[in-house]
Amino acid sequence: MEECLEMIYTRRSIRVYSDEEISDEDIEKILKAAMLAPSAGNEQPWHFIVVRDKEMLKKMSEAFTFGQMLPHASAAIVVCADPKLSKYPYEMWVQDCSAATENILLAARCLGIGSVWLGVYPREERMKALRELLEIPENIVVFSVVSLGYPKNEKDFYEAEDRFNPDRIHREKW
Repeated sequence: MEECLEMIYTRRSIRVYSDEEISDEDIEKILKAAMLAPSAGNEQPWHFIVVRDKEMLKKMSEAFTFGQMLPHASAAIVVCADPKLSKYPYEMWVQDCSAATENILLAARCLGIGSVWLGVYPREERMKALRELLEIPENIVVFSVVSLGYPKNEKDFYEAEDRFNPDRIHREKW
């Protein structure tokens, strides 16, 4: 139990990576964790694109104003949604894909892999650029990109930052 909490407490956005490659086995473990995320009505509206090609990672980085770590990543996972899978009249896929993205981040941390969540949705220019680059069908929404790589500076990876703020906690009512 404490080990699980330690992984959550020490998860950080890691933007500087070593040259070590992530194994296919570890990518599959990460994707399994993503697909075990909760989803409204168990719809599981997600699709995932694993990108390892360095030239494609470079092109993807150009679609972001802050994706400079992508060309140095071992891999990236693009989280997409198929809104047609939803039986609800509202966009629950946003929460579903958020949960899947968080599971990717936590699974990566548990495996000693650094990660960064790059927001895509609802930024039209980012969605369009990635849709074109990765040949994603028009009916699919590009939600997020997670950059993955082993941290270059391991000490940064394990330092916990205390963000607990009791002023943000309300009990029973505001």
